[in-house]
Amino acid sequence: MTILFADIVSSTSRGEQTDPESTRRMLARYFDAMRHVVERHGGTVEKFIGDAVMAVFGIPTLHEDDALRAVRAADGLRAAVNLLNDESAGTGWAPISLRIGVNTGEVVAGDQAASQTLVTGDAVNVAARLEQAASPGEVVLGAATYRLVRDAVEAEPMPALELKG
Repeated sequence: MTILFADIVSSTSRGEQTDPESTRRMLARYFDAMRHVVERHGGTVEKFIGDAVMAVFGIPTLHEDDALRAVRAADGLRAAVNLLNDESAGTGWAPISLRIGVNTGEVVAGDQAASQTLVTGDAVNVAARLEQAASPGEVVLGAATYRLVRDAVEAEPMPALELKG
């Protein structure tokens, strides 16, 4: 299973500077765009948390290339945000940028028949920590994800991270 976390950089301060209705409209467009990209690459949006997106690749259908699908989706999320920024130019809404973390590993999933697909496990926690360690506009891949996609992507090594938890 591959997990993707994406989060808008500095969204709390943005929300403080913009009226709630404007923020809600922008976030609705953002969530629609993020869901479209994730689903186009075969992923499932697990949940939206504030302005963060958690997506899983491998539920409900497992694919041999789920890690690559997630990395391609991460790139697609950045492109979608650039398009949203272009559309919002001149509206008073400052451009947004994402931090993204992608990690692959074992998870435990809820019962899909009961509409409980919530995934849990170390792979989820590490994906969230990788997202938090990413710089604005950056996608940070976990080691297992990188091993699965290294022949299909351009990536730069980074120093080992001390991740909380």
